[in-house]
Amino acid sequence: MKFESDVDVITRINECYSRMSKGKKNIATYICDHYEQAVFMTAAELGKIVGMSESTVVRFAMSLGYDGYPAFQKALSVWVTDKFGSVEKVGRKFGKSNEGEILSTILRSDISNLEDTINNIDVAAFKTAVDIILKAKTLYIVGIRSCEPLADFLHFYLNMIRGNNVLIKTTSVTEMFEQMIRISDRDAIIGISFPRYSMRTLKCMEFANDRNAKVITITDSVHSPMNLYSSCNLLAKSEMASIVDSLVAPLSVINALVVALCMRKPNEVKADLKMLEETWNNYQVYLNDEIDFASDDPMMLEPLRKKNN
Repeated sequence: MKFESDVDVITRINECYSRMSKGKKNIATYICDHYEQAVFMTAAELGKIVGMSESTVVRFAMSLGYDGYPAFQKALSVWVTDKFGSVEKVGRKFGKSNEGEILSTILRSDISNLEDTINNIDVAAFKTAVDIILKAKTLYIVGIRSCEPLADFLHFYLNMIRGNNVLIKTTSVTEMFEQMIRISDRDAIIGISFPRYSMRTLKCMEFANDRNAKVITITDSVHSPMNLYSSCNLLAKSEMASIVDSLVAPLSVINALVVALCMRKPNEVKADLKMLEETWNNYQVYLNDEIDFASDDPMMLEPLRKKNN
């Protein structure tokens, strides 16, 4: 495949990934997840790590449009150097700014991301995502690295709306597959990933797609590799104003998704929340954490006593 000379190595990997052989996908995954180490490896060393021959690694490099492995390694080095130079760039950008100016700049950047998301998100895809989530027998959710809090947040609220939700949490690709080994065409998966994209998340989505499960992605662009195996793409802009990933727009999309799901089945949600509230009261979840062993009275009466006194 031919690329323009200014296309970086990770973008090339993302665009070629769906057409790669199993062996080359293993190489791509390792490089994207361990680029700090891979940049210093020879083709033979990289091949040994991923269980491939040196010649396979060289062919992998050439399939990305490089003359050979040295050219690929140089391109990877440039990408890594640019990535770790982002701290310096932030220093140049905000070096003479006070805290108030930094606050204003970041908030305005987040507002811009929200406006871009409002203007570009596919409402039909959003509706389809709601349908898929409600119909899925088991719903899997995966988000790695900075996207992990988004996955946690979505999983927390989905548990109040429907049962059979599985949050995939691990650092190993094999363990991720173990957690979703029973996924089938009756199930669905939501993959959340933003630059720098996670190959582990992409592999989970590929596995789900191979099992004919419905695949939903929450990502930033139509060019995101997360869209390769997705039948429903929810796009939210996450452009960074600094070294920190901006997750404001993605979180807003997730909020909207949760509210839309609640509106589809209000009676069930009310019943679940009522039962949950009764459980909190019965087990004194939201009262003080101190147990009065000297009294046989239920602690729920304690606030009433103080109020009457």
